[in-house]
Amino acid sequence: MAQPKKAASIWDVARLAGVSHQTVSRVVNGSPRVAAATRDKVLEAIAELGYRPNRLARSLAGGAAESVTVLTADTSLYGPEAALRGIEKAARALDWSVQISVLDPADTHSDADIIARLPRAGEPTIIMAHDEPGMRAKQVLLDQQPHAMVAIGPYTAEELAASPWLVGMDDGKAAAEATRYLLDLGHTTVHHLAIPTSTGTFGGGKAHRAEGWARVLRDAGRPVPEPVPSGWTIAEAFKAVQPLVADPEVTAILCGNDHLALATLRAAHLAGRSVPGDLSIVGFDNTPFSAYTTPALTTVNQDFESVGRGAFELLRHRVDGSIPRPVPGWPEPELIVRETSGPPSS
Repeated sequence: MAQPKKAASIWDVARLAGVSHQTVSRVVNGSPRVAAATRDKVLEAIAELGYRPNRLARSLAGGAAESVTVLTADTSLYGPEAALRGIEKAARALDWSVQISVLDPADTHSDADIIARLPRAGEPTIIMAHDEPGMRAKQVLLDQQPHAMVAIGPYTAEELAASPWLVGMDDGKAAAEATRYLLDLGHTTVHHLAIPTSTGTFGGGKAHRAEGWARVLRDAGRPVPEPVPSGWTIAEAFKAVQPLVADPEVTAILCGNDHLALATLRAAHLAGRSVPGDLSIVGFDNTPFSAYTTPALTTVNQDFESVGRGAFELLRHRVDGSIPRPVPGWPEPELIVRETSGPPSS
C-alpha cells in the first residue's frame, strides 16, 4: 500500500526557491519587504510543491504573529460579547488563533498577574477596557508592550483621536441625542438608570452615557435628577428602578443599556404605568431582543461587532507597520425609535 505523500513544509519551499525560510514567511504574509524577483521564485516553489502555510511554520520562521489574546472582565455582557465575535471572525479569516483570558472584577490584578496571562512576551493583545480590570490591564500593557496592544472602550471622539491604540464609539454623544429626543417629545426632564462605572485610578470613573445625558439637560436649563445606579444584571436593575417608576412625576427614563431597560419595562408594568402613555423608556445598545419586547424598545444602536473587527485590524497594523492603518468602518451610534417612547400624557 502506497504511503500518503508528505505535505510540503516551509523549509522545502525555501530549499527549492533558494531563499531562507524567513523570506518564505514574508511572502506568505504579504510583506512588501521582498524583491519582486525573489517573491516570484517563492510563489513558483509554493505552486510546484503545493505548499499550504500553517501557524507553526510561520511562527518558527519568525513571520507575523498568528495569535491574539483578548483580556476581558465579562463575556456575558452584550457589548463585549459582540465585540469578541467580531474579533474572532476577523482573526479566523486570516488563520489567527484567539485566546480569551477573563479578569475577575472581584480580584485585585497585579502587573505580574496581567502579564502572566499572555502566552508569550509581546503577544498581540486586545483589551476590553470598559471597567476597572480592563482599565488596569490597558495601563499595564501600554507600559510593557505599547506596540502590541489595542483597547476597546467607550471614549469621547477627542480621546479616540488622541490615542492610536484605542478603538470605540462616542456613546456620550449618543446618550445626548437620546436625551434631546425625549425633551423634544415634551418631557420636562429625563431620569437616568445608570450602568456601573469604574472609580479607580486607571482611567476609570468615566460615565460617558451619564455625562452626555446630564450635559443636554443642563444646556436646556432643565432639572438634572440624581442618576439611579444599577448593577449589570436585570435583577439588580429591577430592584434599583422600582422607586423611580412608582413616582408619577417621572415621565421619561434613559437606561444605561437594554437589560436595564427591560427591567424598567417590567417594573412599570407591575406599577400599573403604561408605556409609553405614562412613562417613556429608552435603552442602549440595540441588543437582539430589543425589537421583540412588548412594546418594542426604543434604543441606541451600537455596532460592537464591527468595532471588534476594527480592533483586530488596528492590532495587525500596530504589530506589523507594513499593513496600512485601517479606517474605522462602523456606523456612528444611532437612535432607533420603536414603541416605548412618546410624548407625556396631558
